[in-house]
Amino acid sequence: MKPAFSILSIIVFFIISCNNAAPVDKSDPLTSGRGFIEASLKGDYKVAKEYLLQDSTNLQYFQGLQDFNNKLDAETRRGYSDANIIIDSLIAKSDSVNILYYTNSFKNKPSKIKLVKQKKDWLVDFKYTFNDN
Repeated sequence: MKPAFSILSIIVFFIISCNNAAPVDKSDPLTSGRGFIEASLKGDYKVAKEYLLQDSTNLQYFQGLQDFNNKLDAETRRGYSDANIIIDSLIAKSDSVNILYYTNSFKNKPSKIKLVKQKKDWLVDFKYTFNDN
C-alpha cells in the first residue's frame, strides 16, 4: 500500500507541476510585445492571450486571428512558427502607450502593435493593429 501511495503522490506532483506554467513577463513594452508576437507566430494562443488587453473588441479580433491561422496549411503555419521577429522600433507615445513596429522573417511584411500600461503590466491593445486608434 505504501509504494502505491508514493507512486501516486509522485504522479500527482508531476501533473500539478506541468499545469503551472511560468507567468509571462509583462514588465516592459518590448518584452510584452515580443512575447505576444512570438506566441502568436508559434500558434500558442493561450500564452499570447495573457499579453492581451482584455476587452470585447480585442478578444473578438484575437479570436479572428486564431480562426484565420487555424485555416492555414501546415507548411504556412510551420513558416510562421519558425520565423524570427525583427524589431524595427519601439516608439513611446506617452508614459503608458508605446507602438512596436516589427516584421517577421517568414512574411517580411511591416506590422505594428500598440502596448498600453495598466497598473504595472504592459498589455497588447490588439485592435490598434486594425484601426490605428
